[in-house]
Amino acid sequence: MNNHEHDLKCMPQIEKLGTWILESNRIVFFGGAGISTESGIPDFRSAAGIYHQENKLSYSPEEILSRPFFNRHPEIFYDFYKTKMLHPEARPNPAHQLLAALEKAGRLKAIVTQNIDGLHQMAGSQNVLELHGSIHRNYCMSCHEFYTLDQVMQSPAPVPICPACQGVIKPDVVLYGENLYEDTIERSIRAIAEADLLLIGGTSLTVQPAAHLVTYYQGGRTVLLNASSTPYDSRADLLITDPIGAVMDALKTVVL
Repeated sequence: MNNHEHDLKCMPQIEKLGTWILESNRIVFFGGAGISTESGIPDFRSAAGIYHQENKLSYSPEEILSRPFFNRHPEIFYDFYKTKMLHPEARPNPAHQLLAALEKAGRLKAIVTQNIDGLHQMAGSQNVLELHGSIHRNYCMSCHEFYTLDQVMQSPAPVPICPACQGVIKPDVVLYGENLYEDTIERSIRAIAEADLLLIGGTSLTVQPAAHLVTYYQGGRTVLLNASSTPYDSRADLLITDPIGAVMDALKTVVL
């Protein structure tokens, strides 16, 4: 291991995980906001998360991030979205990097993520199944013209408007009240069902229907890497509560 060893309290579990990774060639990682907190992106439900931050609005974050609210008050949505949800300066941390390296080595087959930040792709991962969409894809609701994150960020208007048809541009992010993409769900279920090692990291496993997908795993090695307890703790074959980035950094010298 490396100089992170003394910071980690789950070393025996981490060493066992290293062995399991080396014995696997159909690994799937199922992740949530906790994998990106070490990149400076706040999660949603922890004490320091977005849902607990002070805001001067009379609406809850869940209400603002709903499709009916977007339709009614796009200017309030975009103000919250740009100030709380977008972190264009964020970069992949050791967790994103190790997962990308494991895919390149042929061991990891898919990442199923609830995140919308695109950090897995930035780290080099190819097969990333984004259950809740991505901030990097934006479309005009009228003519479906595509726009980048930079174009949305640089829009002079409070609500980005399509230059081609004057329609409202919406992020390709699944809001409350919207359905997840069927194709992404089906591909995620297939990947999880065929896995020989399931890594679950940085997620409270409380957001449905996404959290239910882990129940499709049929193998005997489920690893849960999460700082706080989850409803699935008792089902995990290995439980690691150290910060996921530090854990992946410690694993790097063993599994690559």
